Amino acid sequence: MGEKVETPSTSSSSLEEKGKHDHIEVSFVPFVKSDAEKRLVRKLNMRLLPLAGMIIFLQFVDKAALSVAAVLGILEDADISLSQYSWLGALFYLGYFAYQLPNNYFLQKFPISKYLGSLLICWGAVTIGTAFGKNFAQLAVLRVLLGVFEAGTYPALFMIFNRLYRRSEQSACFGFLYLCNGLGNCVGSAAAVGIASIGDKHGILQWQWGYIIWGIITTITGFVCVIFLIDSPQSWFLQLTEEEKVIFEERIRDNAVVRKQSVKVYQYWEALKEPRLWLLFVASCAHNLQNGGLISYGTILVKGIGFDSMDSILLQVPTGFSTIIYIALVIYFHRKTNQMAYIAAICYAVAAVGCLLLAVLPNTAVRLLGLYLAWAQSGSYVMTVFLIGSTVSGYSKKIFYNCANMVAYTIGNFAGPLMLVERTKPTYMPTMWGYFAANVICIICFLTIRLILSRINKKRLPDRSDEPTDVYLNLTDKEDKNYIYNL
Repeated sequence: MGEKVETPSTSSSSLEEKGKHDHIEVSFVPFVKSDAEKRLVRKLNMRLLPLAGMIIFLQFVDKAALSVAAVLGILEDADISLSQYSWLGALFYLGYFAYQLPNNYFLQKFPISKYLGSLLICWGAVTIGTAFGKNFAQLAVLRVLLGVFEAGTYPALFMIFNRLYRRSEQSACFGFLYLCNGLGNCVGSAAAVGIASIGDKHGILQWQWGYIIWGIITTITGFVCVIFLIDSPQSWFLQLTEEEKVIFEERIRDNAVVRKQSVKVYQYWEALKEPRLWLLFVASCAHNLQNGGLISYGTILVKGIGFDSMDSILLQVPTGFSTIIYIALVIYFHRKTNQMAYIAAICYAVAAVGCLLLAVLPNTAVRLLGLYLAWAQSGSYVMTVFLIGSTVSGYSKKIFYNCANMVAYTIGNFAGPLMLVERTKPTYMPTMWGYFAANVICIICFLTIRLILSRINKKRLPDRSDEPTDVYLNLTDKEDKNYIYNL
């Protein structure tokens, strides 16, 4: 997490320099909020986080509905083979990929609440439409469209959090979003069993009910988002007092994020020249190979062990709980140690062990242990997002980093389901070895990023200024020599 070196009254943290021979050590000293700021943060949390969490919850449920439908009859009713099913899982991310650059532009040009709400309304309509797809071609088009309309969700919420929360608070905020992913898995899977119990009624098949119900809820949430989502300190729903406006000005200085509608192209080029961007890109691609594969094939893998359809869905609930536990642990240890790269590497090591178990264990219920361990990588992705949010300065540059991460996210998730080849079922052993290797690559990338940022810190600390940088200058972290990275 990068921190501006500022006076104690205005900084969210302070950095102490300890010189021992030629070694410079940076230690983290937590900032103590005033009572007024604590009240402001509670107010912000209560008015922003429930809606943001609901959006992420619905995104996971709508995206993962295909996995539930796969064991409830969509393959047979739409005459789809497992190979075509893999493509349906992948095509969602083709739409996701195609929309990243337009999304990058729209995020700077339109109010985020109105823009994101419009996307929600559109993807809710597509989710409902998916229930009535009759064949592979129709479902393929709908999956691409779903990917397009869901593509702006995370970048939009990341930019809101980057702007409204101090950098010392952001790991918990990003963690909250991914906890809602795990909650989507738990509640969505449990709800899927209840929805499936409706059966075939009123001309609607068992697997179609989930798409219709969740699509309606998503559309309604979109309209709520347009009206109530807080995307800036000026949002009407936040209703700041004069005292709170002053506090928010200070928080914006700490964040080094001021929304700018003008696009700074040079900041894009600066990002492209940084090895850190490409290491994050490779890590995100490798991470999401497993993510895409296990989201699309989670129920099929469990059913392949020998469980029936309903049990296969219910056994996704522990997957959601394990995700919540991993993310909660990551948030806790990050706030205790202020370490990002090391925590991410540990999570990837646990996930690698899970993939190794999936590759070598016999096809019995014991493989569930490997499946649940493999989801430890969800904690690592929180650190990926936090690394971008807290070590990249310059509004256009930050958006570009988020966009690059989303592109890598889509590439990995697109390729991940295609790695599960039908002839290797039910264990898909070669794919599990591939996911194991991907986790090892992620470990290497994160440790290398830490080394790069540590070296920059050592060069900057002796020459840093005592005067805080004016955040309204919209300087990048490279231009601002006061910018010190937390690791």
